[in-house]
Amino acid sequence: MQLSSRIVTTCAAMMLATSAFALTPAEQKAEKDRISNEYKTAKDQCKSLKGNAKDVCQEQAKGQEKVALAELKYQADASESNRLNVAKTKADADYAIAKEKCDDLAGNEKDVCKKDAKAAHVKALEAAKVADVRNNPSATAGDVAETRRDASDKVREADYKAAKERCDALSGDAKNACTEDAKRRFGQ
Repeated sequence: MQLSSRIVTTCAAMMLATSAFALTPAEQKAEKDRISNEYKTAKDQCKSLKGNAKDVCQEQAKGQEKVALAELKYQADASESNRLNVAKTKADADYAIAKEKCDDLAGNEKDVCKKDAKAAHVKALEAAKVADVRNNPSATAGDVAETRRDASDKVREADYKAAKERCDALSGDAKNACTEDAKRRFGQ
């Protein structure tokens, strides 16, 4: 009997502690305003830049705002779907910034840069998916294994495409050898 009353007391304390960490509507609004002001400040700092540096700066400001808003949503409702959304938002923001940085390059270097950015994006998204399944209490070991397998396949394919793009800078036998090596390394 004492054990069950301790369990009830512990559960009640945990619920109160959890609700103490949740943001009130006023706090949420204040955080949104703070995020908006930080975005405006960051964007204003980009005005002094020129060319692609300005574009990269603006993309970074947008990315920071999107990530901050996703994290705020997760703070308000700490669900697995919101946690996954934070991870995806971070991956998308990093990808957008990386792609924008590639615009400084030309030719094959630019293509390789974009393929590398895409490969990093795929890795981050697939890692988020695996973590989501792993954290799902109803997921079986088979579900986790299948998700990992799918993620591994997608990451390997993205890495292969980046490696193959690097081979395009070569010609003749060197290009053929490079392409064959990439196929072998990434199981294509």
